[in-house]
Amino acid sequence: MIELGLLTRELIDEVRPEAESAGEGIVDTLVKTQRLEGGMVVMAKSTYFGVESVTLSEIKVSDEVISAVPRHVARKYNAFPVAEQDGTVIVALADPSDIEAIDGLQIALGKTLEYRVTSEADLKTALDKYYGGGGGGVGGRGDSSIAKMIQDITEGEVEVESLKGDVGSDNDAIDADAPVIRLVNQIIVDAFKLRASDIHLEPMSKRFRLRYRIDGMMTEMKDIPKRLQPPVIARLKIASGMSIAERRIPQDGRIQTNVGGKTIDLRVNVIPCSHGESIVMRILDKSGLRLGLAELGFLSDDQATFERLIALPDGILLVTGPTGSGKTTTLYSCLNYINRPDRKIITVEDPVEYMLSGINQVQVHEHIGFTFAAALRSMLRQSPNVIMLGEIRDLETATIAINASLTGHLVFSTLHTNDAPAAVTRLIDIGVKPFLVASAARCLMAQRLVRKVCKKCAAPYALTESEIVGLNLTPEQVASAVPRKGKGCPECNKTGCKGRFGIFEIFIINDEARKLIYDKVPSNILRLKAREMGMRTLREDGVRKVVAGVTTADEVIRATVSAH
Repeated sequence: MIELGLLTRELIDEVRPEAESAGEGIVDTLVKTQRLEGGMVVMAKSTYFGVESVTLSEIKVSDEVISAVPRHVARKYNAFPVAEQDGTVIVALADPSDIEAIDGLQIALGKTLEYRVTSEADLKTALDKYYGGGGGGVGGRGDSSIAKMIQDITEGEVEVESLKGDVGSDNDAIDADAPVIRLVNQIIVDAFKLRASDIHLEPMSKRFRLRYRIDGMMTEMKDIPKRLQPPVIARLKIASGMSIAERRIPQDGRIQTNVGGKTIDLRVNVIPCSHGESIVMRILDKSGLRLGLAELGFLSDDQATFERLIALPDGILLVTGPTGSGKTTTLYSCLNYINRPDRKIITVEDPVEYMLSGINQVQVHEHIGFTFAAALRSMLRQSPNVIMLGEIRDLETATIAINASLTGHLVFSTLHTNDAPAAVTRLIDIGVKPFLVASAARCLMAQRLVRKVCKKCAAPYALTESEIVGLNLTPEQVASAVPRKGKGCPECNKTGCKGRFGIFEIFIINDEARKLIYDKVPSNILRLKAREMGMRTLREDGVRKVVAGVTTADEVIRATVSAH
């Protein structure tokens, strides 16, 4: 290092006492005290030992290469596999002078080896990331617990051939295949810890992709080796009560499991694709249903309005929005709010996602003729006070629901429309008479989900000109705003956001609105009139939450672009 001009003898003499008192090498002390860069040490070692250097953080290593060096060998000899070419394994070391480690590595692997030199920090990060042990984090390939689990499963432990025959024998074979069971369990546990709402296992031509949906955003994790695709799919199909002999048609199932002392349900769907069966597991965590209206995202004025509406004795309240906008959670939270011993509440769902105490829940079975409409007719003979319909899909269901709301029942349901006033148009389009819609509707509410700013790493920031224009902020709003944005921390998996809440558009049906609906005015005219009557749009409600610093402008713009 002195010959290369990276160090001076004066600096070495200055640091020597400090290094000796700490019981470490002079170079280690220089790097630790930031008087010498780690990259310079790597360059010097590369020159001195005549081997190439490599920056591990800049390369992507395949599962096949990782499997060439077992985890216990990589850890013991502090070596990381970089590539494999024609039977020769290229490994990176931090100390090419450690002859004992090099000899031990050669004996343990029994293969021809080539060496590269890398920094201590780079080597430790790569070992943690690919073999487990460090906090690799979310995204890319840093899910260390799954990586560690995959490393445990060697070729000999996976009896792929045994996954044939009848269900009984397959079940026995899979139960004996403990490593695959542990891997599947770990996938579910990691998803729960990361607050994922869905687990996606997707077969590609040369890979078996694993992704989690976290706070509404798809996050790619470390691929599962392609060779493990058949046993992992078979394990999940057996656990969720599906037939593993059937691979030609979609199947649905459920898994109930215990994670960290909490019981969670997984709704499992399998669909055949070009390269195998794709599996999506929806994680249903009941704790989200005990949310109060404030936790759903209502600000105090909207919360007071909504509490008054859901306490009405009759009428119909519709929640609208696309799939995944939180409609079901909102409805269940409403039911929890009004669930009292003096009220009989019945729900009709397809499927029943969450089991709620004190509420009668009915599962629709279309294949035997037990449809929403049939269930609804029977329910009315049960003398309920409150009815919740999973979704209004056709004229028959809509007519019965509206008639029920006109005969002393409070009815909750959902529709797939972009905004609240469009729900009126949708009901009329499917054949409901305008005077029935006008008479029955009490409130139409559209909602979207936006991500919350992480409380741990939130910091003030200045709104950009494009954000001010995009949100159409007034000078007064800009002046009073306290916008915040997350910097990214371990708590939020470096995303700057943790959790989600709703932004809402609440259209209260008063006498003036009823006359417009009765007159069958177009949706755009009804929307303009609704705004004149005081309805805040989704974008406007989002703006209030950006100004308050609980979400970001980007989130609100993204969530409301179709409804603006």
